[in-house]
Amino acid sequence: MSVADYMTKKVITISPDTKINVAINTMKDNAIHRLPVIDGNQLVGLVTESSISEASPSKATSLSIYEVNYLFNKMTVGEVMIKDVKTVPQTAQLEDAIYQMRQNNIGVLPVMDGADVVGIITSNDILNAFLDITDYYKEATVVQIFIDNDRTGVIGEIGTLMADNHFNIQTLMVTRNLGEIMIEMHVDRADRDAVKAALTEAGFEVRFVIDQPEHQA
Repeated sequence: MSVADYMTKKVITISPDTKINVAINTMKDNAIHRLPVIDGNQLVGLVTESSISEASPSKATSLSIYEVNYLFNKMTVGEVMIKDVKTVPQTAQLEDAIYQMRQNNIGVLPVMDGADVVGIITSNDILNAFLDITDYYKEATVVQIFIDNDRTGVIGEIGTLMADNHFNIQTLMVTRNLGEIMIEMHVDRADRDAVKAALTEAGFEVRFVIDQPEHQA
């Protein structure tokens, strides 16, 4: 799963000489919280609601709201933007973007194709990706199988068992939970009990079988 698969491709950008009030209104009008700053064709910064807030006068200031607005009409994006912008290439894996965000304690990464900004990926985009990957919006039964001793071919064994019994696998994920290996499958609701019985009979440890209703996207 690449960053390009889940990034927001419609990117609204702004120039460093744009007044802050214009940037604020652009974010409000488009229901977004940050804007990549482009000078010519080059990414030079990122302006966010937080960076603007940090540049705002303190609540303890004696300035009136009119004076604050006057300042914002004079100040430019270039004066308040984040200049050390972390980015990610569009060919990177989704987990690379997650790692960068966690390492740098940020919630957004401009997505690059060489020197060009071709998208933006946020923590919300990643949450949406997780829901998509786990097939959250489709009605299913979630079957969790725990493997005590990992071995080559265990996924193939489960796949063969499912195919031999004509069970459909909607999704399949492998995770390690506190050292245990868990294989989670989403299967058709109609096969709920039969899947559990077949896996158990084959010697697999099925701990959880959970019905997942269909959710609206």
